[in-house]
Amino acid sequence: MTRPFRAGERVLLFDAKGRRYLVTLAAGAEFHTHSGPVGHDQVLGHDEGVVVRSTGGARYTAVRPTLAEVVLKMPRGAQVIYPKDLGPILMMGDIFPGARVLESGLGSGAMSMALLRAGAEVTGYEIRPDFADRAQINVATFLGPEALERYQVRVQDIYEGVGESGFDRMVLDLPEPWRLVADAEAVLRPGGILVSYLPTIGQVSTLRATLDKSGFGMAETVEVLQRSWHIEGQSVRPDHRMVAHTGFLTSARLLSESAAPLPSESDSRLEHEPGGPSEVGPLEVGPLEVGPGARTGAERVGRGEA
Repeated sequence: MTRPFRAGERVLLFDAKGRRYLVTLAAGAEFHTHSGPVGHDQVLGHDEGVVVRSTGGARYTAVRPTLAEVVLKMPRGAQVIYPKDLGPILMMGDIFPGARVLESGLGSGAMSMALLRAGAEVTGYEIRPDFADRAQINVATFLGPEALERYQVRVQDIYEGVGESGFDRMVLDLPEPWRLVADAEAVLRPGGILVSYLPTIGQVSTLRATLDKSGFGMAETVEVLQRSWHIEGQSVRPDHRMVAHTGFLTSARLLSESAAPLPSESDSRLEHEPGGPSEVGPLEVGPLEVGPGARTGAERVGRGEA
C-alpha cells in the first residue's frame, strides 16, 4: 500500500522515545499530546514516513500500523490474543486462502482479523452482542468493509450447538473447549484441524483427555515465550522484561473413521525391546580437557576413549 494517507484510515505516530499512538485521521482534527496538539492535516495527503510536529515542537513520524500494532492498541472490550500467539495459531491451524473457519470467542476481533488477513472465510460465534459488534467494527476499520463479506457473525452460545458443517478449521478461545470436541467431529471435514487457546494448564489437560477419546489425533500443545534483546553498539543483552506466558495453544487433526489412532506428541517416542538392536544407552562424556592438543568429549567418544 503506497498511496498517501487519507481521511478515515488509521495512522501510527511515534515520537523520539519510541512511544506509539494509534490515530484515526480526519480533516481538520487534532491529536493532543503532552507537548501540544498535532494537526491531522499535516499527515493527510502525505506518504508513510512523513515527520510532523506538535505545537510544542515535538517530532512524530507517521506510518501505517501493522496488524500486531493495531491488535495491541485498538479499542477493545475483551482481552485480545497477543500477536506472539496469533502467528503460531495461523501456522498450527494451517490457515489458507479460502479456508472455511469456525471461530468462537471473538472478543475484540484480533483472531478474526488475523484469519481474514490470511484469506480465510470466517463464521464466528460470540455470546455477547457488544463483543460481536466490537469485533466487526475492528475488522471493518482495519481490513475495510469488504472484509465483512467473508465474516459471518452469529450472536449465540456455541455450546448449544453448531447449525452448519463443512468447515476446514475450528479456532476456539473459550474456557471449556472440550465441550465442543464432539461437535467438532461433526462439523469439520476429515483432516480438519482444531486449535484451542487456553490460559491454564489444567484446562489444557482436560481438553487433551477429551481429544484422546475422540476421533482426533496428532494432538500437540505449545507455549510461546517472546524475549526481545537490547542492542546498542557493543552493548548486547536480553531485555530485562519479556512477554512470557499468555496462553497454551493446542491443535489436533480429525482423522477418518478407518484411520488408526496416531500418537500425540507426548507419547511419540519409539519404543524398542530391551537389548534389541535399536536400543542405545546413555552417552557418557568424560571431563573437559583444557590445553594444547585437548580433545572434546565428542571426539573422545568417536575414538572410543570416553
